[in-house]
Amino acid sequence: MKRILLHVCCGVCAFASVERLKEEGYYVETFFYNPNIQPYQEYLKRKESAQKVSDITKVKNIDSKYNLFSWYKLCKSLKDEKEGGRRCGMCYKLRMKETFRVAESNQFDYFTTTLTISPHKVSSYIFEMGKLVGGDCFLDIDFKKKDGFIKSVRAAKEFNLYRQNYCGCAYSRHDITKS
Repeated sequence: MKRILLHVCCGVCAFASVERLKEEGYYVETFFYNPNIQPYQEYLKRKESAQKVSDITKVKNIDSKYNLFSWYKLCKSLKDEKEGGRRCGMCYKLRMKETFRVAESNQFDYFTTTLTISPHKVSSYIFEMGKLVGGDCFLDIDFKKKDGFIKSVRAAKEFNLYRQNYCGCAYSRHDITKS
């Protein structure tokens, strides 16, 4: 059975992604690495939700430390970029790079991310960053397909998972408060 490390951005996105990978015959572990999420209380809510999904789906979760500085150092010069632009690409790359590092050090065959389940994200852009850092070890799975997003929303309701209303970084949060 092939082993895959699934980067998880939140519990809602994780549920359908984990289930799909298991259905496709993978041994799955999750990895919550999101130094972009602000404020810290928001980070904790998403982390708790991701752990809840890990418990429900009976997959091991590999935890990481909250390192806002690494994200901020990389993205601060791009703060005025629109959502989905270069700032997001740098953020995807940062998270994929760390996921690949953890996957390699724990002898996973592959890694991928739940980020593609969002209808607000362009999967090809995420795939580009994943392939850039992990080559053939990155599996370009569009979790939106096969009703992934719909299943994730249903799971959020069924299991009372925390569901956020912005991507996670301070800049995306600012964007939603302006509209």
